[in-house]
Amino acid sequence: MKIGIIGTGYVGLPTGVGLAELGNEVVCVDKAKDKIDDLKAGKLTIYEEGLDKLFQKNFNAGRLSFTTSMRKAVSGADVVLIAVGTPPHPITHEADMKYIYAAATELAEYLTDYTVIATKSTVPVGTGDNIEQLIRTKNPTARFDVISLPEFLREGFAIYDFFNPDRIVVGSNSEKATEVIKELYAPFIDKTQMLFVSRRSSETIKYASNAFLAMKIHYINEIANFCEKSGADVAEVAKGMGLDKRIGNRFLNAGLGFGGSCFPKDTMAMAYMGRLVGTPIELIETTIAGNQKRKQDMAERVLQSVKQIPNAKIAVWGLAFKDGTDDCRQSPAMDVIGVLLQNKADIIAYDPKAMGTACRILGDKIAYADDMYSAVKDADVLVILTEWKEFSTADLQGMSQLMRHKKIMDFRNMLDADEAVKLGFEYQCIGRKIS
Repeated sequence: MKIGIIGTGYVGLPTGVGLAELGNEVVCVDKAKDKIDDLKAGKLTIYEEGLDKLFQKNFNAGRLSFTTSMRKAVSGADVVLIAVGTPPHPITHEADMKYIYAAATELAEYLTDYTVIATKSTVPVGTGDNIEQLIRTKNPTARFDVISLPEFLREGFAIYDFFNPDRIVVGSNSEKATEVIKELYAPFIDKTQMLFVSRRSSETIKYASNAFLAMKIHYINEIANFCEKSGADVAEVAKGMGLDKRIGNRFLNAGLGFGGSCFPKDTMAMAYMGRLVGTPIELIETTIAGNQKRKQDMAERVLQSVKQIPNAKIAVWGLAFKDGTDDCRQSPAMDVIGVLLQNKADIIAYDPKAMGTACRILGDKIAYADDMYSAVKDADVLVILTEWKEFSTADLQGMSQLMRHKKIMDFRNMLDADEAVKLGFEYQCIGRKIS
């Protein structure tokens, strides 16, 4: 098949690479000329575990190409995937649909043969109806169907998730469009469940799923707070909870709270939709408020730890919102750093992959280290904000000789607490019992 993909971000690019690997001809279009120029030169514009190898393979094979021309991406395509951003509106926090509707309006004039238009972006309920109306108004003779094809790719694991999906959800009100999508995803039919639902149900599934996972994260953080006061260990509690198959063990790691490009905006959008239709979803509203407070509270813990140290130097490990990605959008780490900077903190930071991304956001407001040990040299406290695996193998003995004050605030529970204490560190973590 020929597949057109509108948008080359953390959804569009991994999806395009994956579909090309399945043997399709994929043309990705984006308005950002600099980004397209880099991609056309074979240079990746994002970091995603495992993406580089497949990108180069399919780019070199000619199955994957890039353009700023909507005509080239859409004309003759069997399927067009809309994968542009839906950022939160600055005032209402609803999903801002201007990029979605602009893409739909522009692509309409280039539809030739029958085409399936699929929304990959996370969009409010009823978006498919609006896209259909926009296209019919712009091009009354076009032959097309609009479906919802929500993405469930975890950043940091997007390539793995593409080829090993938990499920493929298709929101279609057209049997013809359904058959096209069955053909597109034929390689997965025997290995995963394909769920065919109405378009509006599909649009709701994505929001409901993300909101539920966000609530799960917030819940275990509240349990961690309880454990810190009661003497229980949140790691043990989470393990016991996770053994219940009704609960499961994923998203039960206590820490800073949720972040990234999905959970914050999707919970706000879901809450807005609930209020819009007259059914406020109080669990989601509480989760949003609690998650924001969580990051403020963690920053306050750091400030408290250096309150008695003049001109304290704070070392930070981790800037991305999670490991496996360079994405700093809505990163809890960046939010904590923001609060510290408001209090005029002196910060030096290190992240294995997100240094460039963070620097574009923070500029010279903080210092940047070449590696994690350079970051802690002469530091008064180390704060761990992202769960990169390499942090868990840190040489604590060597660090004890590098730091001015031996303080560690491990907000991702990465280190061996007993070893840290044995080496004389003043060690704080999240919800865990330290012997």
